[in-house]
Amino acid sequence: MGRRLILSSFISLLLFGYSNSFADDDDHDEAYELLRSGEILPLEKILEITRKKIPGRILEVELEHEDKQLIYELEVLDPKGIVWEIKVDAVTGAILEKEQD
Repeated sequence: MGRRLILSSFISLLLFGYSNSFADDDDHDEAYELLRSGEILPLEKILEITRKKIPGRILEVELEHEDKQLIYELEVLDPKGIVWEIKVDAVTGAILEKEQD
């Protein structure tokens, strides 16, 4: 498993203006710079892509380094009550993996 860059609370802070905890300050800064520089897609775009494949409630979002690739990892609760783990390429938005959690 790759080094974790960011937790869902940080993404909430950046995109929705609130948070209940913070990731490591270095991770926070790195993730912010990746987003600001356009190296990764904004969460809004990732959520749009993901919801087309699996509609439901987002439970958790993380941004990770995996094998030299930046990955958004999402947990989604679908309308049937099934939790899905979805890995999305943070640069291209391609869904890399989708499995029941």
